[in-house]
Amino acid sequence: MTRGAPIPETMTLHVPFRVVKRGGHKEMQMPEGAEQARRTDNTLVKALARAFRWKRMLESGEFNTIAELAEREGIAPSYMTRVLRLTLLTPDIVEAMLDGKQGPEVTLARVLAPFPAEWAGQPDHIRRTG
Repeated sequence: MTRGAPIPETMTLHVPFRVVKRGGHKEMQMPEGAEQARRTDNTLVKALARAFRWKRMLESGEFNTIAELAEREGIAPSYMTRVLRLTLLTPDIVEAMLDGKQGPEVTLARVLAPFPAEWAGQPDHIRRTG
């Protein structure tokens, strides 16, 4: 085993970031403009899947009311109605969530909050912070 060139002086690298809670886990958030690998938010994907599944169950006549379905699923009807609203999101927003391209400000809590039914107003409303 041969020894190579001596190691130069130690170099310190500073990377600005902050740790934020997102979907029940911690995530590293890079500064504005920094390239960041996208990851699908499983919490959002699961909520979308549940919303569309429940919508199909209601539309098929399997259940007559949201209250019946919520009782069967063992959840509060008010929560079910908030999740069911996700079926009203624009196809572009749903696709972005499924591909992990929704942006760090888009969380389950944000999309479960009331949003405009009109597709034109949804992207700005969901991306707004605060």
